[in-house]
Order: sequence, then structure tokens, then C-alpha cells
Amino acid sequence: MLKLFSGTSNQPLSEQVANGLNQSLAKVEVVQFENSEVRVRVEEDVKNDTCVIIQSTSNPTNSNLMELFLMADALRREEARRVIAMIPYFGYARQDIQHRPGECVSANVIIRFLESIGIHKVYTVNLHDEATEGVFDIPFKNMSAFSVLAEEIHTYLQEKGIEADPSRIAVISPDQGGIERARKFGEVLFGHSNFNLAVTEKRRDLQNMHESKALNLYGDVKDKTAIIVDDVATSGRTLIHAAEFALEQGATSVIAAIVHRDFAPGTSEKLQNSSLEAFFTTDTIALKDEYRFEKMREVSIANTIAEELKGLVKSY
Repeated sequence: MLKLFSGTSNQPLSEQVANGLNQSLAKVEVVQFENSEVRVRVEEDVKNDTCVIIQSTSNPTNSNLMELFLMADALRREEARRVIAMIPYFGYARQDIQHRPGECVSANVIIRFLESIGIHKVYTVNLHDEATEGVFDIPFKNMSAFSVLAEEIHTYLQEKGIEADPSRIAVISPDQGGIERARKFGEVLFGHSNFNLAVTEKRRDLQNMHESKALNLYGDVKDKTAIIVDDVATSGRTLIHAAEFALEQGATSVIAAIVHRDFAPGTSEKLQNSSLEAFFTTDTIALKDEYRFEKMREVSIANTIAEELKGLVKSY
């Protein structure tokens, strides 16, 4: 039997996934103590069941990770047959290499924690770098939100009278590392790979958090609607710089397609006041009300996750 458990990081998404599977979330008690420690207690009989924990490890990342680890341990102690982690947003994924001597590789550390706690399989959505998949010694699947984002953007463009055609739309990667990501989004949007891809040259300041500088934009965006594609936005600076370059080089308008909105304080205001026409994103991360802004258009990945779990039921 498949049972769904939700951490506290994104309860609304978990409930939507459960509704898509026509079942209720299993009962679990999560207590946050004043000293920042957390206690988890499973309140269901899970013996010989396949248990899925839905938990985005977003801000507060460390607390949400610890909650996931403790819930997995509780399920294992109650003799669950399998414990599967559904992590819509995978925290620490951007710390996947040593940028400077002496740094840890945080993504690898988190993966080792997940494996050692006894998790059978991990799912996530648009992992920052697909190469990180090779670090896992347990089954892992990287799902994509590009289909739901592309569908929503396609509808938006139709309402504006813009055909989803490469002659009228330019797809932009905000940096060199995201080229393949932007290419995959374009293939979903257009239904083929015969389109030009523009890229922003970016220099990151390794001494200062969230600091980067866009240097130039390479590609044909003149007289086109530009779509900037990225996996995550935190400070918004890279995105805003890329939008400004696109408009300077003749784009008629710029919209963003960002999977994860891992906002820092003040980001929503900067995006609202930027030259972006619209900001499309998903609900992998629960959003505080004060971080919402008029240009944001949210699309849910709940059905994507529910469909994946339906396949899981059949396979087990």
C-alpha cells in the first residue's frame, strides 16, 4: 500500500498531490521546539507499506532537511517496506562543485545523508545540474516542470496574439551553465529543436553571495518576445540583467520561466519593478504572501507529481 506523508515545508502542494491520487495524507506529528530542535512521530501503521515523504528542502533549508531525515527514520523504525523522498526543490543543489579551494561540496553531503538514513528512492524537480544525478547510489529521478510551464506560457502568448514560433520568440539562457536547460524548454514549447538559442555571458562574484554581473547577450532577439529560462531565482539579479540586455538588443518584451522561486527578501519587489513583463513559476516552494507580486503567474506541479506516483503504485 502507498501512503503519503507531508513535511511542513509545502503542505498545500502535498494536499494537492494527495487529492490527485484520491487519498488523504497520512498522519504525522511534527513538533518544533523553542530551541530549534524538531521531533517527528508517525501516527499511522506503516508496516510493509511504501511511504512517500513530500518535502521541499527550501528556506529554512536546514530545518526542512532535518525534518525529512527524522521522518524517514521514524518510518523505517515502524517497518515501512520502502521510504521514498519526493523533494520538489532540492536544497544545496547549487553547491555541487568546489568553486574555491577549501570549500565543501554540500550537494554530495546531503545525498549521503539521504542514502544513509535508509531512503529507497529520491525524486526531485529540475535539479540544478543533471550531473549531480551520478552522485546517487540509490535510485533517483529528476522530473521536469517544463511541460506545465511551457503550456501556461503558450496560452499566455496566444491570448496576446503571439504564435509560438521561433520566428517570433527567442529563448534565452541567463548564463552559460543553463544552455541545455533552456534548450530543453524550447523543445517542449515549440515541439521541435529547430530554433535559435540566445545566452547571456555572466560573471559571478564568488566572494559575495548572490552577486553576479551580466556582460553581454549573444543571439538574435530583435523584434521577438524573449523568454528567459532558468531553474531557480533567488536574488533576481541575473534574471533582471538578462531582461535588460534583451530589450537593449531589440526584444519587444521579456518574460521569465523559472521553475523554483527561492526568493531572498526584497526579490519580489525587484522583479515587480523590473523590465520583465511576466514571471512564470511553479509551486515547488511554498510562497509567503508578502513575496507575491502582480507579475507572477504560478502553475502547479501537483498533477505532475501525482501522475509519477501513480506509476510508482503500479511498479510496486
